Parts: sequence; structure tokens; C-alpha cells
Amino acid sequence: MIRALLLAALLGLPSVAEAQVAQTNPRYDEDWTPLRGTPDRRADWWAPLDRPLDEDGRFTLTLGAEARVRYEGFADNLWGAPPAPDDGYLWLRVMPLADLHAGPVRVFVQGIGGYARGVGAGAGPADETGLDLLQGFADIQLPIGDQASLTLRAGRELIALGSERLVGLRYGPNIPQPFDGVRLMLERGNSRIEAFQGKPVAVQSGNFDDRRSPTKQLDGFYVTTPLATGVKVDLYALRYSDAAARYANMIARERRQTYGVRLFGTHAALGWNWEAMLQRGRFGSQSIKAWSIATETSYAFAETPLKPRLRLRANAASGDDDPRDNRLGTFNALFPKGKYFGELTLIGPRNILNLHPSIDVDLGRGLTVEMTAIAYWRFSRGDGIYDVPGQLIRAAGQGASRYIGNQVELSANWQASTILSVSASASLFRAGDFLRQTGPARPIRMVGTEIMFRF
Repeated sequence: MIRALLLAALLGLPSVAEAQVAQTNPRYDEDWTPLRGTPDRRADWWAPLDRPLDEDGRFTLTLGAEARVRYEGFADNLWGAPPAPDDGYLWLRVMPLADLHAGPVRVFVQGIGGYARGVGAGAGPADETGLDLLQGFADIQLPIGDQASLTLRAGRELIALGSERLVGLRYGPNIPQPFDGVRLMLERGNSRIEAFQGKPVAVQSGNFDDRRSPTKQLDGFYVTTPLATGVKVDLYALRYSDAAARYANMIARERRQTYGVRLFGTHAALGWNWEAMLQRGRFGSQSIKAWSIATETSYAFAETPLKPRLRLRANAASGDDDPRDNRLGTFNALFPKGKYFGELTLIGPRNILNLHPSIDVDLGRGLTVEMTAIAYWRFSRGDGIYDVPGQLIRAAGQGASRYIGNQVELSANWQASTILSVSASASLFRAGDFLRQTGPARPIRMVGTEIMFRF
């Protein structure tokens, strides 16, 4: 009954919405040229950092940087399970960049210094990388007619596809996820076609030791085109391989194809961002048959005091019904954004059903507040629950219940100036029957605070 009700909600929510795509644009897509030469910038001190190198403006150099300090504190993390249920750590991140344009040729370089202090369970790839090259690529852009261009890019870069449900920047954690490879991008009007081939970078904790993964590869096509005024569609096909993938207690080669469609847009106060994904392939001797549906709809009251926006997200991702058969049904979210369901994101988009209503308000002077509630269920009783990177964090065991638990969250963000932002959040996760049936089930409490400079 629960599964039927939630699937109905997933497929039939056209009554609430403006979908807000939770995407942080890569720095290489920023365009500072409209600000050149304007004396009234709110941050005049960095005006010289973006300047032409010749009289014609064909050669330009932009310098920028980002510095972030973030604290996260947990009580009973992972519902009280070891190794570090009570944990508090500091993330430190600095990312300078240089963007050089010489006619149609461009070179973009961004370094990173990323450190973690006090991670009780040990710093992982999303926590710490030392000093390293985050992005370094060259591209050439060739005009094709009046409204089209073709760009060929090679090197290391961050990639964000659509809503970042499958390929994202991993920007919320401390260390983003870059790829080494090539991309070909064709743009005409409001339409875009891109093809890419690359390997994810395996982040290490030492200085200048990040290398492309020896086992994983991602290739694909991604198309975005308008359907009508305010409505666009994405169509894509991705091919992923991992020579040493792990599911449950088995390690084998995984070859997985993902076919997806995403419909998004706005109409007056209503918006939507709906996506369906189908996966096929092989894991060792097993066939892969998995899928996911993700919806986000919202309605904004722009003329009302505080400008409230109501939003409802609903997600379903398949799980594996029977680990003893010859079919793997667990959805693989590949390389998704890091803070997938909120500031506290313990559970990733695999073997889940969830409902996620929220409201955000604008208090003025750059201050916004959002209140969120989330309820989680397992889609398949034969499968456990996973974190965002895809690691199994609670096996199915003897758990018969689908109900995982519920979460409430309050977050605030203050855009203090053009270059300074401050945010804070408080989250509470209460365990449901499945967690109580299979192990520790204490309430998780988390607080997060963050200060960021970005120019």
C-alpha cells in the first residue's frame, strides 16, 4: 500500500511546483565580462583581477578564488553505530583559479587545498586532498554559422549534468569530484549537445597525488533542447564501467548503461523538474535491471510577504529483491551531488522511496530560511540502505519493515555581500522500524555552519 501511494505521488504531482535545480555552476561557466570597466562594483578591490591583456580585448585573463570553512557536528551519527557516533570536524578549502582566453583558445586552471580536521572515522576522498590540481583543461571554440558553436575540450574538469542526480560536482562536501577526459559540445540557440569520455579522479590525501581511476570510466551523450516557452527537456545515454565494483559481499566487473529523460521548466509561479532513469547491463554474471524516478515541484508566492515557496520532492530508486538470483536490481547513482537530500544526507538514492516537502522564505537583506521534512522507506525488502557514494551502510538482515525513518531540518543562508556568504543548519533524524530491527537506532543530531568567500 505504501509503495502504491508513493509511486502515485511520484508520477502525479503537477499541482505544486517550480523546480529549483540544486546545481552550483562550475566556475569555468561564469562570465565576468559585463562587469569590466564598471566603477560601481560592490567589491571594487578585485576589479583588476579580470582584465583584457590587449587593446582589442581578444586576450583576457581572469583570476579568482574561493575560500570556505565548514564545521559539522554529529551526535549518534549512523544511529549510534561505530566507529565514531559522536563526531565533530572542520573542513578547510581554498580554490584559486586562472582563466586565460586568447581568441578562440582557452586555458582554465583551478587548484585546491583541501583539509579535514578531527574526522573521527578517518578522512576520506570527500574530506581531504592536500594540495592538488582540481581542474586544468584547454579548449577551442569554433563558430558554426551565426548562432552555433562547437567546443572541443580536453583535460581535467568538474562536470555537472542536469540536476546532478547522476553526474555532479560533489560541491557540498569538502572535495569536489573531477574527471580526466575529453568533451565535445555543440550549441545552437538554446539547444546543446555534448559527448564526453572520461575517468573519475581518485582523490588521495597527499599533495599532488590525485590520479585518474584505474578501474572506472564514464562515457555518454547529453542533449538539452526547448520544447516550448519555459519548458525544456534533457535526453541522455551514459555508459559506466568499473572493473572492481562491489555489491553486498561480491566484487566483480560492472558495465552499466543509463538512459534518461528530464523535463523541467516554469509557468508563472509553477515549476517542475522531473526525471526518469532506466539502467541495464552486467555485474559479473548477473544482469542489471534498475531504475529511478525523481520529481521536484514547487509553487512560489512572489507577491506575498516573505515570498514563501512550497516545494515537494519525491524519489524512488530500485533495490535488489533477492541477492541469490541472477539479477541485480540496485540502482547506481554513479557520481551524484554530495548533499543529495539536504545538509544531513546519510542515505543515498538507492533502494529508497521518499517524500520531501519544504518551505523557504526570504527575510530580506540577503537572508533566506528553509524548513524541510523527509520520510524514507526501502523500495525492496531484500536490499539494505546505502550512502551517497554507494556503500552499504545497513544490510537488509532480518529487517522486514520498509520504513527507514524521518528527518527534519532547518537551514539559513545569508548572502552578506557579493563575495561573502554565511550558512547554518540543524538536523534531526529519527529511526524507523527497519533500523530498529537491524541494529543501533538512536536519533541522529547534526549541526552545520559555513563561511565562504568567493570572487
